Amino acid sequence: MTVDTEEEFDWNGPFQRTGHGLEHVSQLPRFQTFCEEIGALPIYLVDWPITEAAQAVEVIGEAVARGAAQLGMQLHPWVNPPFEEELGTRNSFPGNLPPELEAAKLHALRERIESVFGASPIIYRAGRYGAGPATAAMLAQAGIAIDTSVRSLFDYSAQGGPDFSNSPLQPYWMDDTQKVLELPVTSAFWGPLRRQGHLIHRLQRHVPTFFAAFSRLGLLERIALTPEGVSVDEAIRGIDIALDDGLPLLVLSFHSPSLAPGFTPYAPDEAGVEAIYAWLRAIYAYLRQRGVSNATLAEIVDAARSNL
Repeated sequence: MTVDTEEEFDWNGPFQRTGHGLEHVSQLPRFQTFCEEIGALPIYLVDWPITEAAQAVEVIGEAVARGAAQLGMQLHPWVNPPFEEELGTRNSFPGNLPPELEAAKLHALRERIESVFGASPIIYRAGRYGAGPATAAMLAQAGIAIDTSVRSLFDYSAQGGPDFSNSPLQPYWMDDTQKVLELPVTSAFWGPLRRQGHLIHRLQRHVPTFFAAFSRLGLLERIALTPEGVSVDEAIRGIDIALDDGLPLLVLSFHSPSLAPGFTPYAPDEAGVEAIYAWLRAIYAYLRQRGVSNATLAEIVDAARSNL
């Protein structure tokens, strides 16, 4: 389970260097305790503002030290120094930055995390899933063994971001040197037409309502494994499809500000927050029923290398 552990900001507003919040950090102790109760091993993908929140550093650092959580990094370029780029939607995807600037921000974040947590992250997610053509080489150079920036079956090209419509669901090596392993965020097509899902999704670019019509008719549904906007029943269908198709690893995700009311569209109030906890409890119970267990990042890398 990956947690985009980040600041609160207006998802519909312009990108800003300042003005973000960290109020939801006070909910991290409850969340970590909950994870241990349900047998979850969260991977906290922390960004720069989170490293400036003492309580977040304390809670996450203590859990990582006990082996009850794992530490990663997430790059939000608009709040991550050095600041040289013009603010805007296109530059909110780190992979769109000049390679030298993307690398400088990545190294600055890694060093900041090592300084405040006393541990080195080995997994990375580009903010807004914005990996670029130079990202893999930068991660290898920085000693980051795993990337999880790919959101399979999703397309962000309309905003200037990457297109993952045809990206593999299986883990794969990002680079020829096989130093960086990609763990795509799990999504699946469900429905009678799921085998034609990639073709139908491509047509969506030309007919904006095309994909939605198939979903309403129950013919094709794209399911992401997240408590944000996806029901328990939908997620279970996605899990069944992924496991029955032989997917060796499931990668769940959500945003840490959803742990408090009013900071994301998925948790507008206390009921929304409690719904996320209920989703996680139900999904982890179902994963146990299906025989799915946690894997550490080290175990995942070792398994991938053993198959070379």
